[in-house]
Amino acid sequence: MFLYQPVSGYRYNSDSIFLYDFAASLSPKGKLLDIGCGVGILSLLLSRDFGLDTTIIDKQKEMLEYAIRNFELNALKVQAYAGDFLEWHSEERFDIIISNPPFYDSGVTQSVDRHINTARYAHHLPFAGLARQVKRYLKPRGRFIFCYDAKQTDRVLSELKLNNINPELLRFVHPKIDREAKLVIVAARMNSRSMTKVMPPFIVFDEESRYLPEAKRAFERAGTHSIKGELYTN
Repeated sequence: MFLYQPVSGYRYNSDSIFLYDFAASLSPKGKLLDIGCGVGILSLLLSRDFGLDTTIIDKQKEMLEYAIRNFELNALKVQAYAGDFLEWHSEERFDIIISNPPFYDSGVTQSVDRHINTARYAHHLPFAGLARQVKRYLKPRGRFIFCYDAKQTDRVLSELKLNNINPELLRFVHPKIDREAKLVIVAARMNSRSMTKVMPPFIVFDEESRYLPEAKRAFERAGTHSIKGELYTN
């Protein structure tokens, strides 16, 4: 799959590939909403693999234009909305909502690049507000699949429970086997009463900083090829 990315500013990284691979393992069906879609990497791959009825939203018009172009490039249909998800109003309801939201703490030194700042820092999409909106747009047994900063797992799980979105699967992503987890990937479901299952850890690199087999397979499954370039629109 070929897709455009900006020459400078925010571009998708391995977090999105690992989140896609996790979501794909759940064989999603039906209507998909990708929140903060960026260049569209998550919804593009899942739409390609599962033939989903896909909607995307991003508050950065420039990034949404990349996503729309990428769907066109790959002959995939999509409904696209520009705006803040926390202020979005729609009659649509979704079987799957997926997101790689901004989750870095706003107290750290921040990038001055507007696109990078919006994509990275949690004040642009606070998780409490995100969870409340997700509850509004999920179907009664719909799934919310996302990744977040592992250090904030307790707060994330608490917000999900408050909104009756039960975390069914958790997987922690570690750079190496002897390093602490940097990322948690979550699959949660509306109105579920299942107990939470913590999957085996996902280890990215070996001791020589080479991708381990599972990480390699995720990139191979995605099969993405980036084209760096600027889109010029009126």
